[in-house]
Amino acid sequence: MTVALDIFRALADSSRLRILRLLRSMELSVGELAQVLGQSQPRVSRHVKILCDAGLAERRKEGSWVFVALGAEALVAPVADALDRWDVAAPDREAGTDAARLAAVRADRAASAAQWFEAKATEWDAIRSLHIAESEVEAAMSDVLGSAPLGRLIDIGTGTGRMIELFAPHAQTALGIDRSSEMLRLARAKIGERGLDNAELRQADLYALPMADGDADVAIIHHVLHFAQQPGAAIVEAARVLRPGGRLLIADFAAHDREELRTRDAHARLGFSDAQIEGWFAAAGLTCARTETLEGGELTVKLWLGRKIGAALHEVKAA
Repeated sequence: MTVALDIFRALADSSRLRILRLLRSMELSVGELAQVLGQSQPRVSRHVKILCDAGLAERRKEGSWVFVALGAEALVAPVADALDRWDVAAPDREAGTDAARLAAVRADRAASAAQWFEAKATEWDAIRSLHIAESEVEAAMSDVLGSAPLGRLIDIGTGTGRMIELFAPHAQTALGIDRSSEMLRLARAKIGERGLDNAELRQADLYALPMADGDADVAIIHHVLHFAQQPGAAIVEAARVLRPGGRLLIADFAAHDREELRTRDAHARLGFSDAQIEGWFAAAGLTCARTETLEGGELTVKLWLGRKIGAALHEVKAA
């Protein structure tokens, strides 16, 4: 009964109901919530604290930013179900306005990232000099994936196509996707030089991969997740295209406090902890099969290998 009272007290305010609705769409910073609600950040912070105290939301600090996400599913799901039922009975006009403002926030995020990618495309490989030599990262990735044929491979956020260069020779087919047309232009040049006839490149979003459910054997997200506004959603989408037993390999930074990377290099996230990745794996129907830590640079690189829950991984036949 105490939990129920805390939840009802927390929701006894229209602003907190609006925040909960917004968080169902995506994780947001306090500043972005303030932008959508049209309220001051201190006021929004107070509302967020009440929701967090009731277990309906969770806060996570990254440098000077505070991100807010939904709380435990066991507490949030019944509330969300009730809100959906009440909205059907009597649609909330304010919710429509909030949704439009949220779309504007998403558009601002996407435009900022796209502008940076277009400007930095020719420097992309040099930017990775913050961590240990890329050759060491690639060797570790090869070791984690093993020597067996990779089957159908998708490289999510392919950038200049380096992962396709590296792994397409061991795959039956290889698909690289990226939102940046300039990145794809550079990748196509590289792949053409290598004569990788089994490789294909497409302009697409990591949240809407151009593959059917269960179509891939291996998915790679190489130094892309820290640019993602919704990392959990990106992992869910990657898991969707994997067959049961398929593998997702993520290479990215361990959690760090290099705040300048957020503004200078458009990093949406300051790295990730094992717990974060494992939580997103679990939500996507993946088990964490292996982790590797690669130290020696200004930033630590981590490898996380997830395996899709289902039938045992069968041996992939060579093309």
